[in-house]
Amino acid sequence: MKLENKKIGFAFTGSFCTFNIVLEELKKIKREGAEILPIMSDNAYNLDTKFGSAKDYIDKIKNITGTNEIIHTIQGAEPIGPKNLTDIMVVSPCSR
Repeated sequence: MKLENKKIGFAFTGSFCTFNIVLEELKKIKREGAEILPIMSDNAYNLDTKFGSAKDYIDKIKNITGTNEIIHTIQGAEPIGPKNLTDIMVVSPCSR
């Protein structure tokens, strides 16, 4: 599948131990030319864990996607469907 010019909602959820692997996949999607709408669950956005600080992951996601904003609340995510903001949604990582 070609991702160029596709709008991809990319949501980070729990399973913090896989965030670095998922970030590599996010980079690949960006290199394919996709426009990425970053989304993080409340926990992913706010919790520091032994795998890294929330701020560090937020900064990495912003750097990869080239955006200053990450959707991280239910209210922020509500318009995604009704406004057709994405062509594809990715929810990752999903716990193994």
